Amino acid sequence: MKNFKSHVTFSTEQRHGIFLLLILIIVCQCLCFFVVPIAIGTSSEDVRVKKKDLAKFTKEIDSLKLVELEARKPKTYPFNPNYITDFKGEILGMTNEEIDRLLTYRKQGKWINTSKQFQEVTKVSDSLLNVISPYFKFPEWETHSKTKEISSYSYINASKTIEQKQDLNTATVKQLQGINGIGKYYSERIVKFRNTFKGGFIADVQLQDVYGLTPEVIEKITNDFTVKTPRVIRKININTATVDELVTIQHIDYNLAHDIIEKRQLREGYKSLDELTKVKDFPVNKFKIIELYLSLN
Repeated sequence: MKNFKSHVTFSTEQRHGIFLLLILIIVCQCLCFFVVPIAIGTSSEDVRVKKKDLAKFTKEIDSLKLVELEARKPKTYPFNPNYITDFKGEILGMTNEEIDRLLTYRKQGKWINTSKQFQEVTKVSDSLLNVISPYFKFPEWETHSKTKEISSYSYINASKTIEQKQDLNTATVKQLQGINGIGKYYSERIVKFRNTFKGGFIADVQLQDVYGLTPEVIEKITNDFTVKTPRVIRKININTATVDELVTIQHIDYNLAHDIIEKRQLREGYKSLDELTKVKDFPVNKFKIIELYLSLN
């Protein structure tokens, strides 16, 4: 034991260094306990003041967002309810059944002259009628005529027959500009979109895919133009179509194609093309365009 010697020895300089390190540790601990809490207390007041400013600015930003959202909402313009299409009816909030009743009534050559008659034909609810009826705009001949029969007769005579209309597939930009409300910009856009298809349009309904055209503008176009020489296509059998065949159709992507086939298997085949509207995420407002490319056999 007397010969035992510690292997851990420190020189005088090392001992001084250790002592100085201990003093620094003690000083840092004191700063943490006394100085930092005071600093935090001071900054907390500043944070509270800044939070009030932040809340004020946030409220102003939210108000601006609401104004912007309101401005972006689609506006409804006056329209003649006799010309409501599937697309227009969908936007207005009508069900497929209500739209079908209107279209069936119109196919009989009959015309709606009042808001009350519109509800009698379509069976729309009072709440929906109150929302959309202020935008109904019937032609002046309907307003001033003595009888509905005379009004209908005058309106039918005012409409152009297919023979009187120009072919939409051969119409030039200049010819389209002759329609009230269709300037050079939209005329060029219509012709450019039509020419993306070799052979042009299949049907008038494809005008819905021309960006910027409202239902009212489309109605004006189809009063003077119609597809007389439709593009010839090979329709796809919806009950045997593959995913790769379905995605060649406008507005059908791979996800929708898979859902269509899955629903077809569950139903053991589609009995009518209208059943497609029950498929998950199916673009109902584009149904009239999609069905141009499909058949049941």
